[in-house]
Amino acid sequence: MTQNLADTSRPAAAPIAANASATRGWWRDAVIYQVYPRSFADSNGDGMGDLPGIRSRLPYLRDLGVDAVWLSPFYASPQADAGYDVADYRAVDPMFGTLLDADALIRDAHQLGLRIIVDLVPNHSSDQHEWFQRALREGPASPLRDRYHFRPGKGEAGELPPNDWESIFGGPAWTRTENPDSTPGDWYLHLFAPEQPDFNWENAAVADEFRSILRFWLDMGVDGFRIDVAHGMVKAPGLPDIGSGDQLQLLGNDVMPFFDQDGVHEIYRAWRKILDEYPGERIGVAEAWTPTVQRTANYVRADELHQAFNFQYLGAYWDATALREVIDVSLDSMRPVDAPTTWVLSNHDVTRHATRFGNLPGGTQIRTPGNREQGLRRARAATLLMLALPGSAYLYQGEELGLPDVTDLPDEVRQDPSFFRKAGQDGYRDGCRVPIPWSGTEAPYGFGPTPGGPSWLPQPAEWAQLSVEAQTGDPNSTLELYRSALAVRRAQPALGAGAEVTWLDSPEGTLTFRRDSAEGSFVCTVNTTAEPVTVIAPGTVLLSSAGSTEVTGAKAVLEADSTTWWEV
Repeated sequence: MTQNLADTSRPAAAPIAANASATRGWWRDAVIYQVYPRSFADSNGDGMGDLPGIRSRLPYLRDLGVDAVWLSPFYASPQADAGYDVADYRAVDPMFGTLLDADALIRDAHQLGLRIIVDLVPNHSSDQHEWFQRALREGPASPLRDRYHFRPGKGEAGELPPNDWESIFGGPAWTRTENPDSTPGDWYLHLFAPEQPDFNWENAAVADEFRSILRFWLDMGVDGFRIDVAHGMVKAPGLPDIGSGDQLQLLGNDVMPFFDQDGVHEIYRAWRKILDEYPGERIGVAEAWTPTVQRTANYVRADELHQAFNFQYLGAYWDATALREVIDVSLDSMRPVDAPTTWVLSNHDVTRHATRFGNLPGGTQIRTPGNREQGLRRARAATLLMLALPGSAYLYQGEELGLPDVTDLPDEVRQDPSFFRKAGQDGYRDGCRVPIPWSGTEAPYGFGPTPGGPSWLPQPAEWAQLSVEAQTGDPNSTLELYRSALAVRRAQPALGAGAEVTWLDSPEGTLTFRRDSAEGSFVCTVNTTAEPVTVIAPGTVLLSSAGSTEVTGAKAVLEADSTTWWEV
């Protein structure tokens, strides 16, 4: 299935040329925008977003003010899990385009001063991957079976799974195969869907293959990789039982025999050497769910990856005490390994924060719309807080429009695989994956080229008022707030990677911190309460999530659920 570039005489897309925005450590304070390809822009009207659609919208992302674009998977895939089941790591799925489209997208992005980060899925492949299909066809004697986790079952006739591990999507983490002679065969491990068999990273061929895949895309010009399930590739020796009847509740709280094993770090040390061979500071970003931020820091030691997602921050609720605690722990944990802290509020796997913050505290999977006005107010404030912190920030497509989660999708249109498996993940991730609105008053709101045309998930009628077109030029819109915030962040010397956070005294329910530079100081004030709070004005207002901040003499009124930026 591998597609080859037709014009082999063309040089690979080059990384961004050295300039003021490409200095050493660009990733230390980069603002990185996640594109979910099937929901971003549809160029051909089939209802599915694609690479040419993304390419056509790159100027929008440049003008928004982001530094890099992270693309969720667009590889050849049966799409059992929205592309996270990869059949060919060197091919583009036809629904998204071709390798030539990927090449053109990378080149255009670099011309616009944007970097491109692509998803890499090394924990598991699709069950349609050539290796796995051959392993099934050739039977128990196939040497390819050692590239996955095939095991005989327990019980008198091998009718029971090899251990008690559960799939993240629900049900057992094992599926039994059928031998070529149609008799019951061995079982194979899949921590996610049955269509996603886990690789065995103790097999040298697996490690060799992924080093080759890294070089393939680096030669294409990508600037880095976001590594899916970065904590999952290495399993504990012997694949021991866990012994708990509620394993999913332990995830993220305990070290599990299939997650966050120390052996993963040897893999990343090998990958770092490859990344360092290429010019332009190519990076690796870990999606690593670990029990503590301190363990997350292990993935970003000097000879491993460059960034790791800060899921502890993503899970924090809109509460001053909780936010300050997770900010302090995050900064303290990354400081010893000299890695930037990352900050993120939404992604393709969690309920959008404009909806989460409109509900009572309840984790990152919410099924009710909550208070829309409150949720948006808090989401805007949370964004300014995040962008004021030291390190790198991740934005999820559509959050700059203030999009809520679509919590009322009919069951018959849902496509999240965990929705169809009992006792697994919530299964409602489709709500944050609805195609985003660009223009017009009729669905698909510019997502596709034809008014009234299809979109793979239905869009709410009220989204016409939230489109890029509708919000552009409106000083009170969320889109213009994001544009202003990213421009101020880029212009303010005290923001970005450098200056530490210095906490200042502030009333209960509020946060105030200062960041200093040789050119001046910056102060951020946050009111997480439902009432206005009066404070001493620390300087001149730069930006407010509430639209404005009332300043009278030496006093300032912080609106409810708001963040204000100040220049001192």
